[in-house]
Amino acid sequence: MLKDFFMVMMGMFFLFIGVLIGMGFLTLLERKVLGYMQIRKGPNKVGFLGILQPLADGLKLFSKENMKPLMSNYMTFYISPMLAFIISMLIWMLIPYYFNFISFNLGLLFFFCCCSMGVYTTMISGWSSNSNYALLGGLRAVAQTISYEVSLSLIMMSSIILIMSFNMMKFSIYQLNMWFMFIMFPLMMCWLSSSMAETNRTPFDFAEGESELVSGFNIEYSSGGFVLIFLAEYSSILFMSMFFTLMYLGGYNLSFFFYLKLCLLSFVFIWVRGTLPRYRYDKLMYLAWKGYLPISLNFLMFFLGVKIFF
Repeated sequence: MLKDFFMVMMGMFFLFIGVLIGMGFLTLLERKVLGYMQIRKGPNKVGFLGILQPLADGLKLFSKENMKPLMSNYMTFYISPMLAFIISMLIWMLIPYYFNFISFNLGLLFFFCCCSMGVYTTMISGWSSNSNYALLGGLRAVAQTISYEVSLSLIMMSSIILIMSFNMMKFSIYQLNMWFMFIMFPLMMCWLSSSMAETNRTPFDFAEGESELVSGFNIEYSSGGFVLIFLAEYSSILFMSMFFTLMYLGGYNLSFFFYLKLCLLSFVFIWVRGTLPRYRYDKLMYLAWKGYLPISLNFLMFFLGVKIFF
């Protein structure tokens, strides 16, 4: 038992390191892609073709002075970025490996619990900074994330009804002959844009609306706190890409092709950032409650009928 526990801990440690490295190079990919989209180079000085840029960024940010706003709520101000990072790392335990990991039967429920907890960290960071801009950014993020989580869970319910389980391994078993992408294409597109809203990415990055909120809920953070918020965001982008591949693009298999699909999905997040302008806030709410909610409910009824009929 002790040896098994040690092996699981080692596996989790390596996963943790792998995700951190992946996040670093995702930032590099983003800066390169955005650079070429705007007909410029992007980072190309540090190391060969700028490959060491994430490392230099990390060192620079961690060595900066840590600022503390005078009127802020000190404890919550410091704890919330750490909490955001821990929660985003915790979700990665759900990768459905065949061996050596915590791949359990109620994985999808655990995913929703962690996603819902992520809202609190944004809210607390915005509130504890004691800055009006940060508070407004936090409030926006909370309203947005709550709105999209409703449709997100209903979209996932359709997939759950098809496989009749909360275990993520079942997705790959049920998609051996046909990917779910082909039988639920509209839902797949809804999930993609909902996951962009969930991770506060363009075109739904209202919590960080630079033009009106001066960077939003993380305005007062510098040095380590900013890095942790940044890492939590990019970790959730990678995880959402992985989850999308799991649900609609053939499930999980330990192959190069799976990771290629994951990278392509991460690239889509960046591509959207480079091409789409920011949405208007009332339009975002309209889309969630009058667009995605009815669509996901109708599809839920449809797939329920299909499952009962067959």
